[in-house]
Amino acid sequence: MTDPQALDAWLRELPKAELHLHLDGSLRPATALDLARSRPHGPARVPDTVEGMRARLVAPDRCADQAELLRAFDLPIALLQDEEALAHVAAELVEDVAGDGTAYAEIRWAPSLHTARGLGLREGVAAVVEATGAAAQQHGVAIRLIAVALRTHDQATAAAVARTSLEFIDAGLTGFDIAGVERAAPDPLVFGEAVEIARRGGLGITCHAGEWGGAAQVWRALALDPWRIAHGAPAADDEALQLELTERRVPLDLCPTSNLQAGIGTADIDAPLPRLIRAGVPVTINTDDRTVSDLTLVRELRRAVDQLGVRPADIARATRQAYASAFLHHDEELRAELAQAFETWLAEHPAPAEA
Repeated sequence: MTDPQALDAWLRELPKAELHLHLDGSLRPATALDLARSRPHGPARVPDTVEGMRARLVAPDRCADQAELLRAFDLPIALLQDEEALAHVAAELVEDVAGDGTAYAEIRWAPSLHTARGLGLREGVAAVVEATGAAAQQHGVAIRLIAVALRTHDQATAAAVARTSLEFIDAGLTGFDIAGVERAAPDPLVFGEAVEIARRGGLGITCHAGEWGGAAQVWRALALDPWRIAHGAPAADDEALQLELTERRVPLDLCPTSNLQAGIGTADIDAPLPRLIRAGVPVTINTDDRTVSDLTLVRELRRAVDQLGVRPADIARATRQAYASAFLHHDEELRAELAQAFETWLAEHPAPAEA
């Protein structure tokens, strides 16, 4: 058995990479409270203490489905409707990521959700891009951004998000995602035009799939020819899909705690993550939402070991996969630098089970 203290130290110091992390699901409760107090047109009936805000922002351990889980985002989105709020929260998230010992992270958000009070799409994107860039430099962490188009918005809005995102590739916005309530809009191919705009312009393509509708939703996402799939946990129940993902080298950016909150899988060795690892499917391990799921990446990785039976060596492989499949295609020199730093550290600090 791995020594718990040795494992904790190893996970903290591991040069981690996180590819699936939502801005609006990661507000600090104290910041959310400050935003609610300082916005005259903010949402009504918000908590008036930090602990009350925390209780409001953290989703239940087990929701009925994805749609219930996503309701936890209603308040953060209502609070993030101006450039200052977006920039402030983005900078804090970079600081939190760096404080977790993470060397590289991709942060995603849906720009079209932050225009309800008149903020322009381009202005909102610029606020997040500029804030994350400055914070990354300050805290010594590499950050890239992924713009999300919502499945429940129209095709024109998705295309506008894609076109706007292309203006910021050189500033670190390097990915494009389709996400949202799958049950309400199950077919991502509806947004094929937006995806192709993003792809032709040089953005990496990912798509949320499998938080509702089982393996069939992951197959649907594969029809978009994505570089990666966000979630995809039901692939654990479909051997043909596992083979397809492996042969096409499409990684699943898994978020075990978030999936459990959405009503998917179990919290033991029969959970999707360990089954997919055993099947040889390329996977990465992520938090999804630091606040909504009440997590840090270190805690998510520790839960994977303690509850799901994932070995530290598996975590090392998933981290290696994250560097290999990160949206760093515009900066292969940085990818090589990060990957080499990871391999050098790992050689000097082997996974505890192998030491």
